[in-house]
Parts: sequence; C-alpha cells; structure tokens
Amino acid sequence: MQIKTSTKKLITASVLASTLLLSQSANAGLIARTITDATFGTVAAYYDNVLDITWLKDANFAKTSGYDTDGKMTWDTANTWAGQLQIGAFDDWRLTSVQPQNGSTFDYNHATNGTTDRGYNITSSMHEMAYMFHVNLGLEGYCDGSNNTGGSCDTSGTGFHNTAWDTAIDTASLGYNIAIDNLMSNVYWDDVEYAPNTGGAWAFYTVYGNQGFNLKGGSLYGWAVRSGDVGASTPAVSSVPEPTTLAIFGLGLLGLVVRRKKA
Repeated sequence: MQIKTSTKKLITASVLASTLLLSQSANAGLIARTITDATFGTVAAYYDNVLDITWLKDANFAKTSGYDTDGKMTWDTANTWAGQLQIGAFDDWRLTSVQPQNGSTFDYNHATNGTTDRGYNITSSMHEMAYMFHVNLGLEGYCDGSNNTGGSCDTSGTGFHNTAWDTAIDTASLGYNIAIDNLMSNVYWDDVEYAPNTGGAWAFYTVYGNQGFNLKGGSLYGWAVRSGDVGASTPAVSSVPEPTTLAIFGLGLLGLVVRRKKA
C-alpha cells in the first residue's frame, strides 16, 4: 500500500510532535501520589520529578495531624516534628531545604530578581520551597523582579497572590491552578542554619514570595518532604502531559491517518 506524500508529511509531523512533547515531559513537575497509613488514612502527596522529592499535599500537616494546635513551631520543634513523622512505610520526612545556587557558598545579598540565595522570585532548583512556590505553583512574589534592584520593591507584579497573613493561599485558583492544602500565607522553615547569624535559619516567606532568614525561636510553619518517590501514581497535575499520555496520543493520530487512507 502506498501512502500519499501529504499523508507521509502528516505522519512525520505527528511523530515529531509526540517526540518533542515526550522530551518536554522530563520536566513534568508535580505528579499526584497517595500513601495509605493506619493512623492518618489516605494521605495525598505530590512527587516532584525535577527535585526528586515527595511533598505532602497538606502544607500544614503538623496541625491537621494533631501534632500542633496551629502548625506554627520553633525551628527545633519543626525539625523534630518532621523527623519523627511516619506515614505508611515512610519515616524519613524532613523540612524543606536550601543549597547554594553557585554550588559552594551562599550569596546573602538581597535581590529581587532571583539571582542570589536571599531575595525575591528565586527559581533555582537548589531552593526547594522557592522552587515549589514560583516554578511548580506559578506564584509570583510581592516584588515582581523585573523592575526592582537591590532591596527595593515596587510591587508592580501582576501575579502576586495577595492573601492575608495566616490565611491559606488558594493555589487551585492562582498560578498554575494546582491544589495545595493549607499553604499558609506566612513563613516556612527550611532545615538549614543561617551562617551569618547562627541564631537563625533559612526560611521562605510565602506571604511575600521571598527567601531569607528568621530567628530560630520564632513560630513558623513547616512543610514535610522526603527524598525520592513514594510510589503509586494518579494522573499528573502539571501543565505538561506525562510520556504515556503523549505516546497514546501520537499512536492514535497515526491510526487515524491510516484509517483515512483505507477509506
């Protein structure tokens, strides 16, 4: 059976499109997971296939689980909570972490364009909380980054969530519309001590979208994560389709072309 040139071009285009999208799926982002636990029941989570960590879907699980009345804890208490947490077969939870963008030492200069470790709109994968906030969820900081330098902030950004302090951010209606439970508009601890002031630790300000530090005795929130994937999946929630979906789409399109030729 011969295939017309126009049909060949369509098949080629479909294969190329599927291949391109398959390569993009390497950055698919968040993939829904569930963990079954005798105490907590079914616990929802997201596997981040870029950072290779699993996030609890509930960003204030310390409160939801009954560990703390409001979920706000000192740095030591928050680390203790995450370290003792066991959900299903997984007992290696921790707080979110930060590593230097340049690979050796932290840059403590305060910037609004995301180029340093301390500042607004940081999108580096070395900063787990900032990456989740800005890249995975598509939320912008109070300072938009494009019209700000140094420590200045002109609030000209259009994507700021504008959620009141100590109120859950409605992520399902903002940014990339990915639902996170109880992501509080406040400050979240990271698990790394702040070297210029060892009385403090790194923290991410979800209320403003910036990363800095807070004194360890402060009462802040903690988001439990663990390295690696917890297992069985449900469909991806990111804007980029998963590889299997794309492959099926490409084969379906190819089958449609063949059927049209036979007709």
